[in-house]
Amino acid sequence: MARPKTKKELLDLSKKNFEDMLDLIKSLGKDEILHGKIPFEDRDKNIRDILAHLHHWHLMFLDWYKVGMSGEKPDIPAKGYTWKTTPDLNQNIWKKYQSSSYQEVDKLIKNSFEDLQVIITQHTDEELFEKKRYKWTGTTSLGSYLVSATSSHYDWAIKKIKKYKKLVKI
Repeated sequence: MARPKTKKELLDLSKKNFEDMLDLIKSLGKDEILHGKIPFEDRDKNIRDILAHLHHWHLMFLDWYKVGMSGEKPDIPAKGYTWKTTPDLNQNIWKKYQSSSYQEVDKLIKNSFEDLQVIITQHTDEELFEKKRYKWTGTTSLGSYLVSATSSHYDWAIKKIKKYKKLVKI
């Protein structure tokens, strides 16, 4: 499906990609989910790391939204970071969840996913996809931020998990 341009498309694709990602994870089997090591030369070393990354970006969006909709300027992407320094931000997100279990992160991401779905449902197509509608979103739209935090990010995770699954021949 193309990048969402309506509320319905955003809700449908975010739910579809989220469910597809969870189904793909389930297809790995319990041992791989809980103990599998992703052998790529990057930040994420297991399924928990991928889900924690997504969850934390959900939380950051929720913070941007709360601050921005109250008329203040949110720290985007996060306090002390710029878009150019997101690799450092992502590394710090990774470190934050290293003592969390898969089960904890699984619960967290499902809850934060639902929180984003609530926000999407509260807005009209115009509120979501009209550029420059909200001062805090700058020249883009609220929907664009939501696409990035949901369907596009889940697509990234799906590709990463499929690559891992193929590599370990599950």
